[in-house]
Amino acid sequence: MKAENDQRTGLLYGFGAYGMWGIVPLFWPLLQPAGAIEILAHRMVWSLAVVGLALLALRRWGWMAELLRQPRKLALLVVAAVLVTVNWGVYIWSVNNGAVVEASLGYFINPLVTIALGVLVLGERLRRTQWAAVAIAVSAVLVLAVGYGRPPWISLILAFSFALYGLIKKKLGMGGLESLTAETVIMFLPALGYLLWLGARGQSTFTAQGPGHAALLASAGLVTAIPLICFGAAAIRVPLSTLGLLQYMAPVFQFGLGVLYFHEAMPPARWAGFSLVWAALSILTWDALRTAHRARATRLELALAPLPAPQPTPARETA
Repeated sequence: MKAENDQRTGLLYGFGAYGMWGIVPLFWPLLQPAGAIEILAHRMVWSLAVVGLALLALRRWGWMAELLRQPRKLALLVVAAVLVTVNWGVYIWSVNNGAVVEASLGYFINPLVTIALGVLVLGERLRRTQWAAVAIAVSAVLVLAVGYGRPPWISLILAFSFALYGLIKKKLGMGGLESLTAETVIMFLPALGYLLWLGARGQSTFTAQGPGHAALLASAGLVTAIPLICFGAAAIRVPLSTLGLLQYMAPVFQFGLGVLYFHEAMPPARWAGFSLVWAALSILTWDALRTAHRARATRLELALAPLPAPQPTPARETA
């Protein structure tokens, strides 16, 4: 029962994280004329302020001393922090440079990369339908590479960096708030140093564009921290393959915004590539629903099966 409750809670956290990430392309253009790296640095600095306040309110500090005594865990956190920083930076740059659709493709591919990592690293076994979905996704990347005239680098960087980040979060087994705090602490000094250097050169937009712009840059901490906390909480409660299926919520929203709101071009080759990706995700969804249905049916059969009749106790011989 506890495992089922944990998984249900993890699913709710997953829906929250990916729903918020789905609409975040509307936020980053509001921060212009700040560049992608300046926005990224503000994300790191203000995220630490947000999680610090959360820890202060919850009085959850005891894990820090234990973490410092685990060098392997600290090393994994450093790798996680670098991966999520790369992911953030590339994503912000793509949104503010008219590549929302290509960025959404990265998060469409991400569930398939996540599932592949589950096989290669965690030893999870794929069914034939899942292998077929992965093969279709590889074909989609090839079609899109021909359509773009180059590999879809933005998509590939986003997909692999976040899939690896999710894998490390799974291995760490830390709570969402704790792991995000550790990651932001790791990246805080480089981010703060960059912002101070930018200010010394007179190139910072934080104070030059008025209090409204400064408040928006500071709010990047909330926009960053809340979905990541939800994601971290989901990653330790649901299987990696389930997490992979949840992940395409966000790119559906992002793709819709790219086409309908930002009016990005969608030539035929791009539609063909995206159609292949959606076909792969449809296969995965169908397979997941079928497997879940069979598992429920098996549990129900076991629950309704009659208990074996008790064996009679042999009579004791008397002298």
